[in-house]
Order: sequence, then structure tokens, then C-alpha cells
Amino acid sequence: MATESEEIFESDEVRELVGNFQKTIAGLRSEVSKVIIGQADVVEHLLITLLVGGHCLITGMPGTAKTLLVRTLADALGLKFKRIQFTPDLMPTDVTGTDIIEEDSVTGKRSWTFVEGPIFTHVLLADEINRTPPKTQAALLEAMQERSVTVRGEHHELAPPFLVLATQNPIELEGTYPLPEAQLDRFLFNVLLDYLSDDDELAVVNRFTTRVDLPEVTPVTSAEEIVKFQWLTRQVPVSEEVNRYAVNLVRATRPSEDNAPDVVKRYVNFGASVRATMFINLAAKANALLNGRYHVTKEDVRNLALPVLRHRVICNYFAESDKMTVDDVLKEMIEKVGI
Repeated sequence: MATESEEIFESDEVRELVGNFQKTIAGLRSEVSKVIIGQADVVEHLLITLLVGGHCLITGMPGTAKTLLVRTLADALGLKFKRIQFTPDLMPTDVTGTDIIEEDSVTGKRSWTFVEGPIFTHVLLADEINRTPPKTQAALLEAMQERSVTVRGEHHELAPPFLVLATQNPIELEGTYPLPEAQLDRFLFNVLLDYLSDDDELAVVNRFTTRVDLPEVTPVTSAEEIVKFQWLTRQVPVSEEVNRYAVNLVRATRPSEDNAPDVVKRYVNFGASVRATMFINLAAKANALLNGRYHVTKEDVRNLALPVLRHRVICNYFAESDKMTVDDVLKEMIEKVGI
């Protein structure tokens, strides 16, 4: 007997939406590739972030095109885009906006008027997010979770879709402020932007040293259509067996669990919460849809576990002593948890 989610995909309206989805995703990949060379996995992770309605932390060395990637994706999506350069002197109101007193030129009456900050957008690039103090970082917390902003007790809704794509440099520690765990947990992915292959690096040099302007990127979708795609993503059915596998993976990151692998019990202080399980489930749905499937496999879950978990697991001093990174621990743990 077909489940409710499976029956949804049988309707003519949803079939048409699926067709539009496939055409749009192909267009997005094509438009982004006009500017971005290589980094196919990172682009796919950003598309998954968009479809889930989540946020993504992009960690990479300077000069790896983190900012260019985000701006190009926003242009291809046809969404409103804003960028905040996070600095030590940035204030919370520089992010959220603030109330100002305005005087009516006719009546002379004064009243409070809310001036929106850059957070009122569809795609927000939080550039070098770890360069601003925790007080300003916290200005993003409500927006990332509730899609709203509260200023002077007044509640302001953010228009959907809304996603924060934040960048940070992994090597510079002086003058930076590590993100609080509560904020890290709100990011769907922590994606590592690595160096390009030699062929891709040569292609970048050839493409961008012979022209001044970037290739023109044409929008292929709209905010309204993306909201529909986000709804479609959540309708992808997941079997209880696959869900159980996702639960087992996340529970295996907790050293207090009896079934946690030895590598976790030795090297991990704190594991991931249930939010990680929900994010893995949603990301696996989006990954299946991006690959033209309307069901989720354990491979979808397995392949996305690392970027979902790497910023949620905190290792102890034994890991540092033995030169074991969070990725090393998680990769070994994933191998231990059988499919």
C-alpha cells in the first residue's frame, strides 16, 4: 500500500512541480558553472541547504572563492542578496536594523520607525562570521531558527526563503571569536572548501586573467518557486529502516551511549543532538530529489553524515594529544556503524 507521501507524487500538480524542479536544478548548475570552476560537491551541498530551508557554514582558506560562490548562487536563484562583513566593531543593530524617531513635517508629531537591517533578505552572506564578538553573532540566532527578528519588543517576520551562508577562515585565530555551540547547531552543514585540482586551477587562471568582468549569470527561478521546492523536498518518503540508520549514526556520536564505538568513547566529549538527526533526514531527502529519486537510501544518509555532524561533535584533549581531528573520529565512527 502506498504511503501518503508516495501518493502525493502521483498527482498531476506535483508531477508538474517535479518537472519544473528538474529543469530549474539543471539551470542552476549550468549558471553557477559559468563562474565557479570545480567545487561540485560544495555546490550540491548549497543546493541541499536551499531545498531544506537551512543554513550553511563554509570553511575555507582565503582565495578559495567562498564569497564569489555565494554571490553567484544568489544571482542564479534570482533572490534578494545582501552581504555583511563581520568585524570586531559590528553591533547587533547593524545586522537586525533599529528603530529611529521620525518627525512628520506637516504635523510635527514624532514616531518610531523601524529601519530594516541587512538581515531582511533572502540570501545573507555572513562573511568571516567569527570575526565579530558573541553579542553580535547572537543577533543571528532568532533569525536562523524562527525566521524572525525582535527589536525593542517588536516582532518582525522575514520573508521566505531565508538562508544564511556564513564563511570563516580555518587558520586565523588571532582576532577571532569561536562560534557558540548554540549557533553552530543551527547550521545544517559545515562544508570545507578545499583547494582545486591542478586542472581546475589552470582553468580558473585561464578564465579570469583574460577578462575583467565576470560572466553574466541569468536567474532561473524565483522566491515563490523555491518555497514550493522546499515543500516538495519534505514530501519525499523515508522508510523506517533508513530513519533508524540515521538515528543510530547520531546516537553513535554520544560517548554516554552503550553502543557508541570505542573511538567515540575515547575521543569525544559531547555528541550531536536530535536536531542533527532531523537535519540528516531532511538533507537526505533533498539529495535524493537532486539525483532524480523519490525515495531516500541509506547511502544518502551516510554520504551526508559528515558535513552535518562535524560542527556538532566536540572532541576532548585525548584527541588533540593523538592528533585526531573531528573528521578523523567521525569517519571511523561512520565505518563502525553498519548500514
